[in-house]
Amino acid sequence: MDDTPPLAPSPEALDFLLTRRSRPPRMLGERFPDDDTLRTILTAALRVPDHGKLEPWRLIVLRRPAIERLARLTRSRGEELGLEPDRIEKDASGFETANLIVAVVFSPKDSEKVPEAEQYASAASVCLSLLNATLASGWGAVWLTGWRATDRPFLTRGFDLFPHETLAGLIHIGDEARVPPERPRPDVDALTTWVDE
Repeated sequence: MDDTPPLAPSPEALDFLLTRRSRPPRMLGERFPDDDTLRTILTAALRVPDHGKLEPWRLIVLRRPAIERLARLTRSRGEELGLEPDRIEKDASGFETANLIVAVVFSPKDSEKVPEAEQYASAASVCLSLLNATLASGWGAVWLTGWRATDRPFLTRGFDLFPHETLAGLIHIGDEARVPPERPRPDVDALTTWVDE
């Protein structure tokens, strides 16, 4: 049997995937991609599996004034929900230190063939693709969610989302101010079952 791969291998791309790592918000600096660079990153991010070509997602690019507004909303809405003050402060400060965030909106479409769970998987793929495209472009990034991704009042006041929409993720983007330490990675052998028959 011929073991030659059907496509030309890309050792650089594989090495990137084997070594990629997110950058926590506190390790991102003040610089961020210009609009042309970001548009290329976003274009790459949308090349994801999408059964039925439904495009059950859309993007919102958040600049500094919008991010500051969301930090204030995080505090007020967190207090309304009775969240712990430390948690509210951590979530709000994550916005306050950011200069560029891309919100990936999960916007499911009516479909008899493609269940909503599969559409959400496509939206989550956009988040990972956006994260990787950003990292591959030499910028730092992290994918965050949390209570704000599904809290309806926050989504309505903060993003003016439609009632059927939620956030698949908030991708914080910036330069790398500090290098994050490596962390333990999943054990492939412990998590993989090989089935031959």
